[in-house]
Amino acid sequence: LGGSKVRIGTPPAQRDSAVVERLRAAGLVIVGRTNLTEFAYSGLGINPNYGTPRNAWDRGAARIPGGSSSGAAISVTDAMAQAAIGTDTGGSVRIPAALNGLCGFKPTARRVPLTGTLPLSISADSAGPIARTVADCALLDAVLAGEPVGLPDALSLRGLRLAVPTTVVQDELAPAVARAFAAACARLSAAGATLAETPFPLFARAAEVNPRGAISGAEAWWFHRHMIAAHADQYDPRVLARIRPGEPIGAADYIEMLQQRRRFIADVEAACAGFDGLLMPVTPDTAPTIAEVSARDEDYFRWNSRMLRNPSLVNLYDGCALALPCHPPGAAPVGLMIAGTAGADRRILAIGLAAERVLREPGASAVI
Repeated sequence: LGGSKVRIGTPPAQRDSAVVERLRAAGLVIVGRTNLTEFAYSGLGINPNYGTPRNAWDRGAARIPGGSSSGAAISVTDAMAQAAIGTDTGGSVRIPAALNGLCGFKPTARRVPLTGTLPLSISADSAGPIARTVADCALLDAVLAGEPVGLPDALSLRGLRLAVPTTVVQDELAPAVARAFAAACARLSAAGATLAETPFPLFARAAEVNPRGAISGAEAWWFHRHMIAAHADQYDPRVLARIRPGEPIGAADYIEMLQQRRRFIADVEAACAGFDGLLMPVTPDTAPTIAEVSARDEDYFRWNSRMLRNPSLVNLYDGCALALPCHPPGAAPVGLMIAGTAGADRRILAIGLAAERVLREPGASAVI
């Protein structure tokens, strides 16, 4: 139902989605469906229709799970499932993974078929795994992509060149995030990787290429327009407020934005050519409380923009990215993002396997 009441009463699907078909064919057991932000349209995980799962790290404080794949992450942290699958259009796999101390992988969009899934943005949607380890994410990624199942070849960090962009992605980091990210970078450098902290002015162009998420808004309006005409009153008002701006976007404006995005992708790929990957914090904050983000609309949209800011850049340049924990034991979860350009999926996962070993060493900033 996409976390919505709008689709209650629709006929049941006649077959599994392509993602579920591939999982079943590989022998995995599907144990259930999980909650999410309505129609996957938020990075916070708030759902007024069916309730909001609480972040597993500090359930007493009722912190957000991250979204949109909120229930997917909580099902793994609570050991209800070994792994879960979510869609990622602007961070919806990586955000809940990061805020709950898990690993999450967003593949290059076209690697995993989305037949049978509800679309948010047909040009940016992807589907990927959330699990406790990079290895589990890598195995599931191979299944989802229809590739031979196995782990990438072992990789040494020594000799790798990793860019650490400073533009946008390190702006106004919460102190806990800044400390965990700096510590993780230091450990990777000590393990032999060459880290190059560098301005990345291209990321400052994202707001021009996709102003206020207009590409996703236009594509979401296309999918939802008939349901909104008949059932607008049944939508989460905050989700509806994000879809409606897509209505007045005309064909010429939409095509112009797609052309700008195409140029943006080419420019980012050129800028990344000398690096094996990019290192960024997944989110600039640890998980706030549900009350903090829900009190007023302006709070909700401000927090949502912050959570989506870094991971959505990867979707915009059509890349792939892995989130893995990098916080000290017992502290609020913080996610490290290792990102690559389109098609670099297995190499990014191989780097992630090596990085995870370093970050899990005694004394490292590791998982909770």
